[in-house]
Amino acid sequence: MKRLIIAAALAALCIPSLAQDPAGAVVYSLPKTTLTFDVEAVQESFYAGPYAKYAAKYLGIEVRTEDEVNCQISKVTMTPYLEADQDSRFTLNVPAKAKSSFLSLTAQGLVAFTDNSLGEAAVWRFPSPNRADFSDKGVSSNLSSAETTLYGQKGGQSVSVQQNMVVEKSPEKRAEETANLIFELRKKRVQIVTGDTDATYSGEAMGAAIEEITRLEKEYLSLFAGYSEYKPVQMRYELVPQKGEDQNYVVFRVSDKGGLVGSDEISGTPVILELTPEAISAVEAPAKPAKGNFATIRIPAVCRLRLFRGSELLLQSRVPVYQLGVESYYPIQ
Repeated sequence: MKRLIIAAALAALCIPSLAQDPAGAVVYSLPKTTLTFDVEAVQESFYAGPYAKYAAKYLGIEVRTEDEVNCQISKVTMTPYLEADQDSRFTLNVPAKAKSSFLSLTAQGLVAFTDNSLGEAAVWRFPSPNRADFSDKGVSSNLSSAETTLYGQKGGQSVSVQQNMVVEKSPEKRAEETANLIFELRKKRVQIVTGDTDATYSGEAMGAAIEEITRLEKEYLSLFAGYSEYKPVQMRYELVPQKGEDQNYVVFRVSDKGGLVGSDEISGTPVILELTPEAISAVEAPAKPAKGNFATIRIPAVCRLRLFRGSELLLQSRVPVYQLGVESYYPIQ
């Protein structure tokens, strides 16, 4: 039992005591800016058509011939937020009559002056491809009739006998038939529109016939051009700029297979944030007062913000960043 009591006492001595804010004093933190990026992307899984390699020969079009996966950003929203910088906390004795006049405190304990504009969220959108599908699409029979010549003996002489055999169509033959069907559908559509047909189409009947022909054409065409499945991806990333000369940051990465991933995933293409603080007029920074009652304040640096994926500009804006600015002093009377 004595051993347990001694062990507990030693453990208590090892626990650091929590610092208490002085009673009656105002304790506040300087503000810092956090940049939040809400990113939406579309991940495409493309499946090449079974007749892709015959598209140029029979349709005169160039199509993708291999399955592939890629991810494209469709929307980026950047929103700046203010939060308390816990590394810059100050204690201040403020007279009761001055509290409401000079200072207003947020719930986080940071000093909110009139220059703490957050700006507006910057939103950029990018076009997304449309969905396509050719599941359960057929053309004609996979079998074809071919004529061959057989030889046999009759009366001691060799004679030829014609015989029909059922053989499998080659992929190219099936591609050729599908291409012919596409051209027939296009021809039929032109005939309906121009009235060059034995049947009479008008009003809704004409619209329904053209719509069905167009649907069939797209189905057959997808056997050459392939189809894609699209998966929406959404992620949020937060970045706190640090004071220093280099203001380039990898915010996140875009991976074809992984989608939107973190900045530490080396497999993806980096999305780089470039912050450029605007020049501040050459005014000498005020010296810290030797005595008197004053509040330390932080004046933000207005920065030009640009977001790049490779050489592609995704977003640009202007935003005040407090921790990249300068500190000044405000007298409290």
